[in-house]
Amino acid sequence: MHHDIAPEDHDDQAPPPDQTETQPDFDSRTALDEPVRPVNWNILTAAEAQVEWQDLDAWVDWLRHTYGLPPAVIPPLWHRHDELVWELSALHLHWLNSYNPESSASAPLTWHRDFAEAQKRLREWVATSGTKLDRDRPTRQTIWSGETPAQPGAETVITDRNADFVQFVLTDVAARLRIEDKVHGQAS
Repeated sequence: MHHDIAPEDHDDQAPPPDQTETQPDFDSRTALDEPVRPVNWNILTAAEAQVEWQDLDAWVDWLRHTYGLPPAVIPPLWHRHDELVWELSALHLHWLNSYNPESSASAPLTWHRDFAEAQKRLREWVATSGTKLDRDRPTRQTIWSGETPAQPGAETVITDRNADFVQFVLTDVAARLRIEDKVHGQAS
């Protein structure tokens, strides 16, 4: 479900009246209003990241409900795993482009073919990461010769996915703001 991270007026993004309370509030009609551009999560500003996180979260929630995807494909804490963020973000952009009114009529078929392939990758990455419906841990990293071994992250119980997402985004945005402040401070 879409979660506002900062207090803003989102009345223009209200879900259509025919949606039930259990369905996510992703509205593809508003998502297609702007041109699709690639999202490079490594270089987003804090403001851009906040918008992208909210958009991606709403779309992922819509996707998992629409296609009945199990947590073996999209786990609750997908946002804590870079490999899942990049794949889901690419799928989201591909979907937006495929369903853009200017796209070819066959573009949705291409998206579905690519989505089927992506589900295989998602399953593999979810299995490798160890994240599950009720528990999560950081994705384990293979250490190459000469690298300092990282301490494996502890497994945690998922008690409130939505609260975790909000806190995750707030932390990500704050980290990006610190980088921006540092860069602006050096430029002065």
